[in-house]
Amino acid sequence: MIGNEIRALTKQAKKVLPAPVIGALRAGMQGMGMLSAPARTLPDFIIIGAQRSGTTSLYRLLSAHPAVARPTASKGIGYFDVNYARGMRWYRGHFPLRLTTGILPGSSVRQVFESSGYYCFHPLAAERISKDLPGVKLVMMLRDPVERAYSAHRHELVRGFETEDFETALDLEGRRLAGENQRLIDDPQYQSHSHRHHAYLRRGLYAQQIRRIHEAVGSDRLYLMDADDFFRHPIEEFRELLKWLGLPDSIPDSVPAENAQPRAAMDEQLRARLRDYFAAPDSELAELMGKTPSWRR
Repeated sequence: MIGNEIRALTKQAKKVLPAPVIGALRAGMQGMGMLSAPARTLPDFIIIGAQRSGTTSLYRLLSAHPAVARPTASKGIGYFDVNYARGMRWYRGHFPLRLTTGILPGSSVRQVFESSGYYCFHPLAAERISKDLPGVKLVMMLRDPVERAYSAHRHELVRGFETEDFETALDLEGRRLAGENQRLIDDPQYQSHSHRHHAYLRRGLYAQQIRRIHEAVGSDRLYLMDADDFFRHPIEEFRELLKWLGLPDSIPDSVPAENAQPRAAMDEQLRARLRDYFAAPDSELAELMGKTPSWRR
């Protein structure tokens, strides 16, 4: 409940306060969080992506669960990818005080979580998570990589991180990302704009990411969710996730598609080309999932 109240206050504040004031309030909350960091919790599980795969909808559902607490101020902390140099005290400062999660009379909170959609793709994030949060569980949403790429392109256009049309951006991707993955590995302080914002195709190579995560944390600590199955049968899919997390059953009234950004239909010839591109990677993914992903059935 505390997380829901903070979320409601934050949404209301955004409507009436200018952006600089909101930024100052967030900075103040982060400062207070760091001061009280030793008294704060760390997450029991993390939604690690994939970007534009329904993670915001899942985040909202879990935030509303009476036995779950979310970060105190923001959804995407981005610690294990772009903010790792800030240190664990900074990270811990984003989470609720232990007093508010399990000790106060009437508290039903059992687990705490966060959601950062770049974690599954950043080459160092899984290893960092394994080192700093031994035992944490990870949840990864998987969407049709063709639709995910198209949605991600629209998302980056709206945010101002992309200026090219979709097909041009796909043609540029190889040049934009050349050597960036290795640079991120070689220099932990390095941040790559293109790796984060222009990896439309590579973010859809899920099997590569899953294998890296398995190597870092173990396959038993990663839960894979098919986004299309989730939105088609939300109650059943959410129930299975809660069971895996060890959380009590709590079924929502509805599951809205958050952050949906409608756009014109993709060119069918381009769609067919991209579907062919992902055929072999999707076959690898099916082996890791133990079932055919929904978009290949």
